[in-house]
Amino acid sequence: MSAPSARPVRFEDPARNTAYWQRSTRIVDAAPPLTDAQRAIIRTAFHQPTERRAA
Repeated sequence: MSAPSARPVRFEDPARNTAYWQRSTRIVDAAPPLTDAQRAIIRTAFHQPTERRAA
């Protein structure tokens, strides 16, 4: 997985910020791939009608 060109700054210390994002990348890379069912659930959650989001 390639890293995005610009990541948010989580810590003012550049070394700590770099270590944070490296750890985050390792965790994501170690995770198993999502199943089709999991992808469908996530898509449904993010594609709710506006009225439903406001509730």
